[in-house]
Amino acid sequence: MKYNYFKFIPLIFIIGFGIFFYFSLSNDTSKLSSPLIGKKLPSFTVPELLSNGEFMDKDLGGAIPVILNVWASWCIPCRVEHPALMTLANMDEIDVYGLNYKDDEEEAKKFIDELGNPFKKIGIDRSGRTGIDLGVYGIPETFIIKDGHVLYKHIGPIHVNEIEEKILPILNKERKQ
Repeated sequence: MKYNYFKFIPLIFIIGFGIFFYFSLSNDTSKLSSPLIGKKLPSFTVPELLSNGEFMDKDLGGAIPVILNVWASWCIPCRVEHPALMTLANMDEIDVYGLNYKDDEEEAKKFIDELGNPFKKIGIDRSGRTGIDLGVYGIPETFIIKDGHVLYKHIGPIHVNEIEEKILPILNKERKQ
């Protein structure tokens, strides 16, 4: 009598996929690094959301470190992160800039009207090209930039406790240099 081993193949695939998804979900993407860390910010020019002006990489090139947050109105984690950005924007000597990513402009304006505007300037990345050049994996993502160079990248929403633990130590260190 021959035993039919082929009937176990679907079970083996299900177990294999289960193991794969378990380890995929347990990965912390906020620890992923960026190839731009320590390098010059890619050149870009995009229209501004709340005016007829332009938002460019040169706006982020000063000797004082600034924060660039990539967000969208359709992004639920961006909504969760927004109070932390408002906290950062209300701190002395911290400029927060925004890059609205692949969003409807009217929805983005409603988002800002409803939750408040923590941004000194907001650029519109309609096509997503600027986000791609920045190496955006998914939004929200936040960068600390000084002298036109990327110092730090945070993937995912910033929580209020991460301001004290991660963001402020970097900003304070860079201000002293």
